[in-house]
Amino acid sequence: MAYVRKNVRALTAGERRRFVNALLEVKRRGEYDEFVRIHIAYYAADGETGLRTAHMAPSFLPWHRRFLLELEGALRRVDSSVTVPYWDWTRDRSATSVPWTADLLGGNGRRSDQQVTTGPFAYAAGHWTIREGVTDGRYLTRDLGRAASPLQLPTQGDVDWALNDTAYDVHPWDSTVTRGFRNKLEGWGTGSGSASWHNHNRVHRWVGGAMLGAASVNDPVFWLHHAFLDMLWERWQRAHKSHRYLPAEPPGAGDAQRGRVVARHQKLPPWDETPDQLEDVSRIYRYA
Repeated sequence: MAYVRKNVRALTAGERRRFVNALLEVKRRGEYDEFVRIHIAYYAADGETGLRTAHMAPSFLPWHRRFLLELEGALRRVDSSVTVPYWDWTRDRSATSVPWTADLLGGNGRRSDQQVTTGPFAYAAGHWTIREGVTDGRYLTRDLGRAASPLQLPTQGDVDWALNDTAYDVHPWDSTVTRGFRNKLEGWGTGSGSASWHNHNRVHRWVGGAMLGAASVNDPVFWLHHAFLDMLWERWQRAHKSHRYLPAEPPGAGDAQRGRVVARHQKLPPWDETPDQLEDVSRIYRYA
């Protein structure tokens, strides 16, 4: 029977507590840091050589869908009642709204060093030391809204701009495409600075701190953010039932993307599943 992922604002006090406690236990067991390592390992950009799976590629959405299921499995081994909630950043848009509460993810980082000092993931609480990252920092950091250069979260209009595109993705299947649902949602735009960050990317920038870069998994909000993106993919699938994951076949000989992107029926490293197998997960979970 499929379990339910809820909007984080709909969680009861008990559900909040169980979700936080399960995250802290997964961290205590050393499993959480492995998720950080995996994301760092598969964070490959357009300009790098070899296969791209997690970002700047069509497999952005199925890769993170599988990644979410891995984390959710770890949480449910601790407490079978727990599922990953989603954060709808088109509605909960301030630095003091859900999920930035003391009983959930804690609040913003302090101005001096961006260190999160409130909530269960504060360094001083003793349960959330950063051990895997791209810097030597040991504490969780945030800069909600970017104090020095304010940034707004994406709106419903930004989301609709992506949802209304009937193509899943288009050639050359990277961060430069201006059509296709995948990149409009992932958010690589033209130009420079904040005007080029859309949807997924803009949210990472808005949260700031640990959410900037390959080690973004160190902030638990990563999972709530990606659960919302996953829900939006499901919504796009329902709206465009005749359109599926692309490319359907691997790029041909002479194509610069040959060997660099995952086609519909190819395995999606580091797992043995294909995007085709991950398009329908209704047997596993559904969104409230």
